[in-house]
Amino acid sequence: MMSKLKIKLQNREPVAGTHVFLKDPCISEMFGALDYDCVWIDTEHTAMDLETVENHLRAVKAGGGESIVRVQWNDPIFVKRILEMGPTGILFPTINTPEELDLAVRSTLYPPEGIRGFGPMRAIRYGIDDSWDYTRRSNKELVRFSQIESYIAVENMAEMVKNPYVDCFIFGPNDLSASIGRLGEPYCQEVSDLIDEAIRIISAAGKSIGVATGDWSEEVVGYWHNKGINCIFAGLDYLHLLKGAQEGLATLHKVQGR
Repeated sequence: MMSKLKIKLQNREPVAGTHVFLKDPCISEMFGALDYDCVWIDTEHTAMDLETVENHLRAVKAGGGESIVRVQWNDPIFVKRILEMGPTGILFPTINTPEELDLAVRSTLYPPEGIRGFGPMRAIRYGIDDSWDYTRRSNKELVRFSQIESYIAVENMAEMVKNPYVDCFIFGPNDLSASIGRLGEPYCQEVSDLIDEAIRIISAAGKSIGVATGDWSEEVVGYWHNKGINCIFAGLDYLHLLKGAQEGLATLHKVQGR
């Protein structure tokens, strides 16, 4: 059965998500119970091991949500182990060329379309679901994101959008800015021009367009929305916690006259 996330991306509807970087699966359960369209579980920049990832996936589902996992690299072996856990989707970081994208996508597809080895576990509820039915459906139903994090990816965008299995191309603005020597300046004109060029190509191909940002302010979210980006992941679990704690402490100090 096609996921709600897949349908929204195919229709280029608004998608609202947030990120999980911390290890405690209670966070994912809470986010899953909120009205986020998707919870992003990160293995690229975190200390999560595979058991922790699987617990997060269980937690998101327990909360009633859908999940994607950003893998640490375009590695078919690691990708295979993540997919056996049954996430709604997968996100590949730093895809720069059509060849890299082809390898990434083929690692998610069972033969003859791809190279994914057979061995689903949680993905088929440990045998409760029919494994062969799953292999037939998975190629079509899995959600796939490709992350744009360098000017090289933008240069190759016209070819990359031809890949029929990618549901959404998603910007990593900080790494994109770093690729042109402007780290920490994701809103500068040069980066904006690169993003606008990529958006033009992706939009013409009828694909969903995404962005990942740690900032959930109306100003920042509005900036990306107004560029024509329909899939926005905003905020990080540790920043949600930190900002709430800072605001609470400031209130305590204010009332106590400290």
